[in-house]
Amino acid sequence: MGPILADVVAWLFNILTGLVIIRVLLSWMPMVRGGRFVELIFAFTEPVLAPVRKIIDRSPLGGPGMMLDFSPIVAFVLLGFLRSFLLSWIRLI
Repeated sequence: MGPILADVVAWLFNILTGLVIIRVLLSWMPMVRGGRFVELIFAFTEPVLAPVRKIIDRSPLGGPGMMLDFSPIVAFVLLGFLRSFLLSWIRLI
């Protein structure tokens, strides 16, 4: 059961990481808004990114009106740590 559970957990974290990457790419294309696919991506990634965004808050960089959202970068790091912790824990049981 352990190896199967570890594979499922790794697969879920890979999917979530991929969805965050897709969301970042979609944020660079404002003309691709409002579709069902985009809504699904946002629905799956917002529970991960919103708490991170609250903690780090958006930082203005590059002048007035230009905002960079660092929450995906922090989310990648946190997801990596959580994935490693869970996989190590699963392998122990």
